Amino acid sequence: MLVLLPPSEGKAASGRGAPLRTESLSLPGLNAAREEVLTELVDLCGGDEDKARDVLGLSEGLRGEIAKNRELRTAGARPAGEIYTGVLYDALGLASLDAAAKRRAAKSLLVFSGLWGAVRVTDRIPSYRCSMGVKLPGLGALGAYWRAPMADVLPEAAGSGLVLDLRSAAYATAWKPKGEVAGRTATVRVLHAPTRKVVSHFNKATKGRIVRSLLTAGAAPKDPAELVEALRDLGYVVEAAARAGAAWALDVLVDEVH
Repeated sequence: MLVLLPPSEGKAASGRGAPLRTESLSLPGLNAAREEVLTELVDLCGGDEDKARDVLGLSEGLRGEIAKNRELRTAGARPAGEIYTGVLYDALGLASLDAAAKRRAAKSLLVFSGLWGAVRVTDRIPSYRCSMGVKLPGLGALGAYWRAPMADVLPEAAGSGLVLDLRSAAYATAWKPKGEVAGRTATVRVLHAPTRKVVSHFNKATKGRIVRSLLTAGAAPKDPAELVEALRDLGYVVEAAARAGAAWALDVLVDEVH
């Protein structure tokens, strides 16, 4: 099972250890593209701060993020699972998983990123600010920029099993499963059962809890149909729409907004 996650806008501080080594990151086929984005982002943030703030879509209160990006090559790095924070990652609670579940997380979780393309939670990265919606002056819109490198690398990363796609729309633009991979992909939407509406906060929290439940239980569904059964066994209310040759659409219904 490969689980595709969005990153978080807010991130923990960089570590005090050794700085980033792009050659040590998972999915080495993305390294050339990573270096291009990294170089342009560092150069951008090393120049006119007002221009950098405009390109990155940052408020005046987030001006300090520019300095963070400027130091990306020398800042200490720490596991991506510690860098990403926020509602989904709080609910996922990687740090509190038992040893077996942590091993499963290291193998199955893939976090998409405007800067790195995609990283595993064990990859050591510095804290940064660069969303997939950014349009860098030299490379253009990052969602479009990453499509070719991702198309070369992600099908192999997906292997022959289930792909559970929990990415937000902006990050889904970087890679869309196609062909045979699409047929074993499932997307998830979390709905407030009484209203049948998506509410952002508990949508993210529930997705985090779903991943934690699967990791803790040691569930290993091989396709979307088995995922539906696994989630129901774990107590989730799931409605599924199977689509031939395309990703399954799963609705997880939640009574309480929390």
